[in-house]
Order: sequence, then C-alpha cells, then structure tokens
Amino acid sequence: MTQTRSEADNPLQSEDSQWWRSSVIYQIYPRSFADSNADGMGDLRGITQNLESIAELSVDAIWLSPFFTSPQKDAGYDVANYCDVDPLFGTLEDFDTMVARAHGLGLKVIIDLVPNHCSDQHPWFQQALAAAPGSPERDRFIFMDPPAQGHPNNWESVFGGPMWTPTTNPDGSAGQSYLHIFDSSQPDFNWKNPEVRAMFRDVLRFWLDRGTDGFRVDVAHGLIKAEGLPDFTPDPTSASMGGTEELAPWWGQDGVHEIYREWRQVMDEYEGDRVLCAEAWVNPLSLMAKWVRNDEMHQAFNFPYLSCAFDARQIRATIDESLHEFGAVGAPSTWVLSNHDVVRHATRLALTEDNPQGEGIGPMTPNLPDPVVGLRRARSSTALMLALPGGAYLYQGEELGLPEAIELPDEARQDPTWFRTHGERYGRDGCRVPLPWTSEAPAFGFSQNGESWLPQPSSWAPYARDAQRKDPDSTLSLYRRLLELRKEHDLGTGELAWASEEDSDVLVFSNGKVLVVANFGANTQDLPELARGAQELVRSQPADGSAPETIPAESTIWYLLP
Repeated sequence: MTQTRSEADNPLQSEDSQWWRSSVIYQIYPRSFADSNADGMGDLRGITQNLESIAELSVDAIWLSPFFTSPQKDAGYDVANYCDVDPLFGTLEDFDTMVARAHGLGLKVIIDLVPNHCSDQHPWFQQALAAAPGSPERDRFIFMDPPAQGHPNNWESVFGGPMWTPTTNPDGSAGQSYLHIFDSSQPDFNWKNPEVRAMFRDVLRFWLDRGTDGFRVDVAHGLIKAEGLPDFTPDPTSASMGGTEELAPWWGQDGVHEIYREWRQVMDEYEGDRVLCAEAWVNPLSLMAKWVRNDEMHQAFNFPYLSCAFDARQIRATIDESLHEFGAVGAPSTWVLSNHDVVRHATRLALTEDNPQGEGIGPMTPNLPDPVVGLRRARSSTALMLALPGGAYLYQGEELGLPEAIELPDEARQDPTWFRTHGERYGRDGCRVPLPWTSEAPAFGFSQNGESWLPQPSSWAPYARDAQRKDPDSTLSLYRRLLELRKEHDLGTGELAWASEEDSDVLVFSNGKVLVVANFGANTQDLPELARGAQELVRSQPADGSAPETIPAESTIWYLLP
C-alpha cells in the first residue's frame, strides 16, 4: 500500500493527466453508508462490500467524511487522533483493504481532513488545559484572558452560542477562555504556531503513504483569524459557514493561502496526481478562485452554485461567473448540489422559505415542500449539472432521489446545532440518515438486524437501491445514464456555448456534440430549433405524452447534435 515519494520536486502535472479536472466524485458519509457488523453504525468494511455499486455509476473517485478516532460529538469532525481509525468504523487494516478494493475498481480515494479544529480530547488540548497561560502547550490553540464580564469578543459559534468557552484554574478561580468556531468540544488550532503546521504536514504524509489520492479540506477558509480578533456581527440571513460578500474576521483571511502552498508542496512530493479540494464558503467567486491557484489547491466546491434557487437566470449567471473566475486561474469549476451539511436538493429546491446553510428543516418548519416538485426539480438540476464542463461531486443517496428526512423525533437528533440552539435550529441530521439498500429488509438493508444510528423514514422503501435498479425510470437509472453519457462524450473536459437568450426560463447550451435544453418554467415550452430533429439522449423526466418538439415544465433533455 505504501507509495514512494520522489526524491526531486515534481513539476506541476500536465493538464491532460489531471483526472480531477473533469472527475465525478461520490461522497460517502461512512456512518450512514453501510453497516457490516450490525451495530447500527456504518463502517469501512460496509463501504468495501458495496464499492461495486459506486463503480457501476461511472464515477471516478470516492470521498469519505471523517473516520478518525473521535468522541463523535460532531459526527467525527472532532478528531482526537488524525492518524488512526475510530473503532466505530474499523481499523487501519480495514482502511488499507478498502483503498485496495477501490483502486482495483478504478476508483480513487479522497479523505476528509479537519485542520481548523480538533476534539477537546486530543492530547494536545488536554495538555493545554493542564498547562499555564502563555505556555507552549496553550499556544497551539487560541486562549485569551476574558474581561470581567462576558467573553473576549462578541463572536457567535456556527452551531449557536458564544464562540468562547471559559476554563477554570486548579484553585477554582476563573481561567482563560478558548476559541471554537463550532462546538465547545472543538477547539480551534492556532495556525500561526509552527508546531501545528508541522503536525499537519506529517498527517498528510501518513495518509498519502497509505495510498490516499487526496484530501477534502474541511473549513478551508477558517484557519487564520483577523489580527486582534475584532468584534463582528454578521448579517443574520447569511450562511453560517460564510459565503456573504462581507467576510467575517474568522473566514477567508489571506494567511490561509501560505498554509495551502506548503501543503501543495507536500502533495507534489508524491508520484501520481494527488488532489486537494477546499470547502471554502466565500463570496464572490473571484475570491473563492484564490484557493485554486496553480500553487495551492486543485479544486474548491462551488457553493454559490449549490446555493442557487431553481431559477434559470440565477443559474446561468452563476455558471458564467464560475467558468470565468475559475478559468482565470487555470482551474476547473467543481459543481455540487448536495452534501452532508445542507438540506438534500430533492427537498431544498422545492422550499419556498429562506433556509440558511446548516439550519435544516423539521416537522415544525413552515410551508414544508412538495416532495414531487422537489424530486422533479432535483432530477432536472442534476441533468443540467452533469452536462457542465469541469468536475462534479455527488452526495450518497442523491442517485436514489432521497429527500431530506423531515420527521425525525427530537430525541433522535444528534447535530450539535440542535443542542446549542435549544431546538431552535434543526441542524443537519435530516440529510445524514442511513441509506436504504433493500426495500424489504430490516433497516432497508443498511444493517442486518435493523439497527440504525438515525431512524429511517418508513416511506423509504421505494428509494431502496434494489427497487430502483429494476425501474428504468428511477432516479438511479437516470444517474447511471447521465454519467455514462458524460464520460462517453467527454463533457467534463468540454466547452460550454450558450444557444439561448439570457432572459429566458429555458436554458440551452452545447458542450461538444451534446445539446442541453433545460426548462425552469412552470409550463411546457417549445423546443428550440436547434434541438428539432436531433437525437434525444436522455431526459430528466420519463416521457409523459407531451406534444413532440416540446419540453415539459421543470425538466432537462440532452440531444446529440449531428
């Protein structure tokens, strides 16, 4: 499994060898993918046993959310040991077996790295708590003396509540407070400390040496905080992870780029084409593009695209801006519609109320969306996205058309957001419910004995993979066809050319020989002249008897140009 590092610095990879420029990458949320030992928690062996189902989709790689040693206060994004596997998920040997199997199926393996913060159970933080103020141990984190009343500043945690937690001295007196952008169990590292930087370079090498093909970097825009940690009150309607035009002093600071240049040098020591992908919730896209300059990261999730409403004009403007800004630094755009932090797009695209990232929805959410409308819009949006040049990410279960699990009982919820806001915000549990594999089995085949760490909706039988495999009109069948055609026609490395007016509910563009027509309107529309007589390749909705040379409402069709 060990990969040999080159003795000399490798030049930047030639463009034709860079698989990540056009790749489709499938996100696996390990605890919710497949449970191999009937404890209700997905694991690495469960992933290995089911990798063929992912390879059948014609994707290029898998990305695994964290499986490292962790108290699991935030589903593994609170890491206690960056170089081992939590027993919940298996062992390092299980990881090696999974990587070997994935590579044997032609799938590359990307893992999640969490550098902004660790668990409060990490040995370094335990040492910091035991050490005196001003000590080297405390300098690995961000400790400050609080004022007589309150906190060092007014910053609010992404998960709700203050971004500071006070400590108590051994004699019982009030001690210093430490900073945590997220939960109090997730103290932020001090990335101005050289020990922190050196430790993470070692972590990169540990996993690269085991055959890992790259890293998705969690909170890649949060490592450096503004000098002086000034007070800041964000727009209450903004995304909790950032993404507003005005950057908070804990997001998107220029110092992060020096860190990723160091990481890129480590990546380039290794043979093969390894990849870094940024989770950077920043706006505008010209700022996000700074993360993917040729000496930094390779990809950045296109969150402005994910955040678009089901609106033709907004989608077109975002596509144009994306291709321009990422292209200006020689990077591909990386398109995405769902992940483990947002309401699934089969539900989100039918919401009629604002729903800031991370807030989630639940039984008391006003104006709950129509699931039929949501799935129709999701299928259409995916068909459009997979025709775009660049890379794309899929989130496990979206190929089944899974909606958000809305009716979770309060006592089942586990997201820190739910607890830190005292139930005011539902959080992200609804998009993390374990997958349905077999319609008639306990836990829908996720676990042999019916155990499931989050309860699955009883209505999910039609979404199970075995049921969808038998149905040529299922969402799974649609994804397989779209991904086959995307690969067959090299759409990821193609070039987009618009063939529709800017102010239209119908988007029309070509990518090579493929013509895409997407109707965002509520009514059937006439096909553009360019599509008439062309061979139809795939449509997002099954044929419904509409008149020839029309496109149904809220649907997308691909054609082959002569």
